[in-house]
Amino acid sequence: MTTTPTYAPILLFTYNRPSHTRRLVESLLQNPESAESHLFIYSDAPHNEDARPAVDEVRRYIHSLNGFKQVDIVERTENWGLARNVIDGVTTLLRDFDRVIVLEDDLILSPAFLRFMNEALETYKDEPRVGHIQACDFTQDPSLPDTFLIKWTGSWGWATWRRAWRLFNPDGRALLHELEANGLTRTFDFNGTYRYTRMLRRQVEGKNNSWAIRWNASLFLADVLSLNVGRSLVQNGGFDGSGTHCGGGGLYASVLRQEPLPVIKITPIEENQAARRAYARYYHRHFGFWAKAIRRIKRTLRGDFGA
Repeated sequence: MTTTPTYAPILLFTYNRPSHTRRLVESLLQNPESAESHLFIYSDAPHNEDARPAVDEVRRYIHSLNGFKQVDIVERTENWGLARNVIDGVTTLLRDFDRVIVLEDDLILSPAFLRFMNEALETYKDEPRVGHIQACDFTQDPSLPDTFLIKWTGSWGWATWRRAWRLFNPDGRALLHELEANGLTRTFDFNGTYRYTRMLRRQVEGKNNSWAIRWNASLFLADVLSLNVGRSLVQNGGFDGSGTHCGGGGLYASVLRQEPLPVIKITPIEENQAARRAYARYYHRHFGFWAKAIRRIKRTLRGDFGA
């Protein structure tokens, strides 16, 4: 008996980057499953008048889209910013659907992206210890398996279920307190190799407005795992100075896999400790003291005196 495929709704957040939005949509349309997928687009309003022409161009483009089962567009009338948009958009969609695939406008997708995401969402739909799917690999570590489970959530091409999103706590202060009170900050930071706790603390202090660090901490504290890929189906094309939150350039480069990535349910449901060590090696190699010092020297030699 043939089972009818389940196609999750796709949620796309756009702002003022028409060329990035076009590139993302064009890569999305290379996925055959797009024709059976309901696309929801949230278009943020301009922060100031300088941003208005680019926002208007994005809106003209998204209103011209074809190739999806249905396209619904929400145009904000005031600037919400990414975090507020993501939290509201995901929460709103998961009132009507039990799962969602989430994209931002600076991503580039493999033609195998939607197939993988939909198969993974269906495979793990009833597994409460898996709450997130991440389809981007930037470590390029050949030791990683095709898929693995880890207590960490990436935000570049991801998906979740209604049951897992209920665990999201937008209160960064409460999350930070729980991490510190339970002595979990070093583990959360991959044995001190990357300062995720500092990122959360800066969110609490109003120095960033990251929804992603709060989602990461929410699932980490709930002991809920993410299904991650060792072969990337997503590239982040936003490291070109066009985005508000992007930096790091080649540090997060990924090789885009074109072929389907099989989804085979992992048992038992537990964190892959070898994968966790691979992430710690990556962070240590690229974000340790000497790595950052060398990058700073290279930037100075190029005449780049920015932060």
